[in-house]
Amino acid sequence: MAHYDGPLLTRPVAGSLLDARDAGTGEWSGSLDLGRTNGIARLHADQWQWGGRSYPYPSGLKDRTVYCWDGEAFEPVSRYSGSLIKLVPTEWGPPTFEIDGIKMLPTSKASPLDDARRKVELVQPRGKVVLDTCGGLGYFAACCLEAGATLVRSFEKNADVLWLRTLNPWSPDPDAPASGGRLELVHGDVSQAIAQIPDASADALLHDPPRFGIAGELYSQAFYGELARVLRRGGRLFHYTGSPNKLTSGRDVPREVARRLESSGFKAQLALDGVLATRR
Repeated sequence: MAHYDGPLLTRPVAGSLLDARDAGTGEWSGSLDLGRTNGIARLHADQWQWGGRSYPYPSGLKDRTVYCWDGEAFEPVSRYSGSLIKLVPTEWGPPTFEIDGIKMLPTSKASPLDDARRKVELVQPRGKVVLDTCGGLGYFAACCLEAGATLVRSFEKNADVLWLRTLNPWSPDPDAPASGGRLELVHGDVSQAIAQIPDASADALLHDPPRFGIAGELYSQAFYGELARVLRRGGRLFHYTGSPNKLTSGRDVPREVARRLESSGFKAQLALDGVLATRR
């Protein structure tokens, strides 16, 4: 799908546009792509112009919501097809996303893109073929490309997440010149597709699955065995876990994951908010 090239609004940005109009300045300077770039909008009494097109001033925008232009009005970047999925702005610029109100990326202490960058650094992607099992908004892939990966093969199961990527200016576009043909984005379930991936074909692995209660198959011994099979010896894997259930049940998911990876042919250790493992 082609990437959206229109303005993206949040409630603060819309308020800033209106304040500038009411002040009679005639123009507004700021970002209309969630902090990716800055530009200038020309302001008139009943509309504003940006990128050669005219738009009405929006009203009634909600907090924690990103809005895009659908040709007739500014609408929330959200969909419901069994689960409510939406793009959520952050103070850092790069957005996160939610599924049924559950935030899918950490944003409290750093930009989700900077958070991804720290994790990607652990697998040292420069000059490597990287398998990204659960692509999400593509921040792992973006950081791998930035760090000089030769090729990133990224899987994403949820079609609505892929749709969010076309609206998020921070998500890498496989077809964009900036990607240099180094990003392969596959709409598919990696728990099934991995059986078709050749042995030792990946130099590094990034595994950021949904919570265990949602996608337990991506934490299984069988799946970890497949990860070991497709990763070359000496290759690194970062597995995001977070710390679910630790306060409520005392369950230590990171250590459980580390033990399971050890049984699958990895040498594992806790790192950041997950597990760093090396294929033995």
